[in-house]
Amino acid sequence: MKRILASETVGQIGQEVQVEGWVNSRRDHGGLIFIDLRDHTGIVQLTIASGHQQFDLAESLRDEFVIRAIGKVVNRAEKLVNPNIDSGSIEIVVDQLQVLNSSEPLPFPINDSQSVSEEVRLKYRYLDLRRDKMQKMLVRRSEYFSQIRDFMKSKDFVEITTPILANSSPEGARDFLVPSRLHPGKFYALPQAPQQFKQLLMTAGIPRYYQLATCFRDEDPRADRLYGEFYQLDLEMSFVEDGEEVRQLIEPLITDLVVNFARKQLKTEQIPRISYREALDRYGSDKPDLRFGMELVDLTEALSGTDFGVFANAISSGGVVKAIVAPAGFSRKEIDQLTEFARLNGAGGLPYLKVEYGTASSAIAKFLSDQELESIVQITEAEEGGTIFFGVGDRVKVNHLLGALRSKLGTDLGLKDPNVLALAWVIDFPFYELDSITGKLDFGHNPFTMPLRGPKDFEREDKLAILADQFDMVMNGYEVCSGGVRNYHPESMYRAFAVLGHSREYVDSKFGAMIGAFKYGAPPHAGCAFGVDRMFMELMGEGNIREVVAFPKNGSGVDLMMNSPSQVDDKQLEELSVGIKNKSTI
Repeated sequence: MKRILASETVGQIGQEVQVEGWVNSRRDHGGLIFIDLRDHTGIVQLTIASGHQQFDLAESLRDEFVIRAIGKVVNRAEKLVNPNIDSGSIEIVVDQLQVLNSSEPLPFPINDSQSVSEEVRLKYRYLDLRRDKMQKMLVRRSEYFSQIRDFMKSKDFVEITTPILANSSPEGARDFLVPSRLHPGKFYALPQAPQQFKQLLMTAGIPRYYQLATCFRDEDPRADRLYGEFYQLDLEMSFVEDGEEVRQLIEPLITDLVVNFARKQLKTEQIPRISYREALDRYGSDKPDLRFGMELVDLTEALSGTDFGVFANAISSGGVVKAIVAPAGFSRKEIDQLTEFARLNGAGGLPYLKVEYGTASSAIAKFLSDQELESIVQITEAEEGGTIFFGVGDRVKVNHLLGALRSKLGTDLGLKDPNVLALAWVIDFPFYELDSITGKLDFGHNPFTMPLRGPKDFEREDKLAILADQFDMVMNGYEVCSGGVRNYHPESMYRAFAVLGHSREYVDSKFGAMIGAFKYGAPPHAGCAFGVDRMFMELMGEGNIREVVAFPKNGSGVDLMMNSPSQVDDKQLEELSVGIKNKSTI
């Protein structure tokens, strides 16, 4: 007698075997009980007949009891073969049966066909993970990580872990702070990314570093972003002065994951490079979904002489008129819904034209000349039955509006093929940008990046014209990677922050270790980081990132299973020299 898994039973005809697992279901046919036993490899049917000394025990079994059975593997009768499971041609005639553990009545059935709310699933996540889909997802995630590690090893990267208790760093999100017991009034920060540590490793002489790093950001959760903690493939390379070298090295890993791991189709074999400015002008987003067209078309010049007040006023005040063409017609109700969507995205309305019988018509058509209507149809290449939507006003706001509308229409019209993955590198990001709230100059992205034309770029009078050697990879409308060439000169780092009015003392206080290390011969270096959770979500065709990790928080950042975050007692707070304001309201 040997111990085997459910998936191994088919090849054991006539053999006595031992199997263990959970009761997936029990069916009592009077004088014969059928038990579907489930383990991590599948399901196998057990049978036990009346008169057997353990028949009463078999009758007492309920769903999710943990059992062990010993018996002989036999072929099922031809009419009883179940083609829906791999072991459907055989069954095990039970000789010995043992209950290893019982189960209380379940809060929901362990069954993919059941509709269970996410809140209930997350509260009982240990039960949810027993489902076949989740079991397979965790195995696939393990395979995914292994394939990444194999590739990185093949490219001579060294896997090095970096500290979790670190210092606060401006990565664009809120830090999770950890009070220090040994140093009252001081705090560690959980790392938003290992940025400074990996650059210090380059200074330490490590030629190529990587890790599947745990990162922490106090950002609001959403469908494509986990709350609190997430994982990224973090990597850095010494003696690299061009972002293209990083992109070309890592591309084969991503395309291999798409084609050979996820078994999906690449939109294009060659991954396009698109400048940040071009991405905004053509797609209204710096993370465009390239599975479909519907590009933004600039009509400003063509309509420069129009008498239509809405368009004319925008153009005369330095704004733009842009359009996208949806390959479909819309009902009055649908137009109203799209107009409301436009208002929620900052627009006053949503002008549109329907293309019918080779001409454009709608409520605004009477304000446009025949020549203008003809020109609009020709420039936008609108086809019969299509609808032209317009964005009017400030270029940034128009791009944002039409980009959001483009994405919505792509979803509504079924243009986002789930079996296709469209990749793109977005490059040449602005080094500085104006803060939308304060109106003051701020870093556009990573403050440790090298300007595209080198440190001399900081001398430019127009700071908004400075481009960074910064890049993102986009996958089906999601940003899955961010990287760049690093600024490794101490004086250049001081100058980058001085543009924003920060003193040398400020830079030293925030990044003293890195600045100090650079003074001792730092090599040029570059790298990037991939959000492996988000990328895995898209590779697996899931629409919610919480479906691809074992123990996520819910949409409010709460762990319903472990009941965290939770209050702590006063003694713990006292040890940490921490007090709580308005404690009575907690």
